[in-house]
Amino acid sequence: QVQLVESGGGLVQAGGSLRLSCAASGRSFSSFGMGWFRQAPGKERDFVAALTWSGGHTDYSDSVKGRFTISRDNAKNTLYLQMNSLKPEDTAVYYCAVRMGIATRERGAYQYWGQGTQVTVSS
Repeated sequence: QVQLVESGGGLVQAGGSLRLSCAASGRSFSSFGMGWFRQAPGKERDFVAALTWSGGHTDYSDSVKGRFTISRDNAKNTLYLQMNSLKPEDTAVYYCAVRMGIATRERGAYQYWGQGTQVTVSS
């Protein structure tokens, strides 16, 4: 059974930085795609960034490109999201997700989800 546990969320001022972590367990993720999504109050869960574990190919939404960086630590089976130059509109619950196959922006393609971690950016 795949388990994903996010951490690293919190309250930060605009312009600040946070690093989210997603610890994955339950199996080898060498052929998996992993993604970060976020959901603001009253809105849908949107794609943020994705990474294909084996090849390291990355993809970002236009709203975070150049500010956020997705990465992984193979030894720790952990996915990261480094968030810099944060804006109030980045406020949301952030979720990591895993799917069998390459990473994609499609939320419905992911089979496993973490519980989410709250990120709040004050102006």
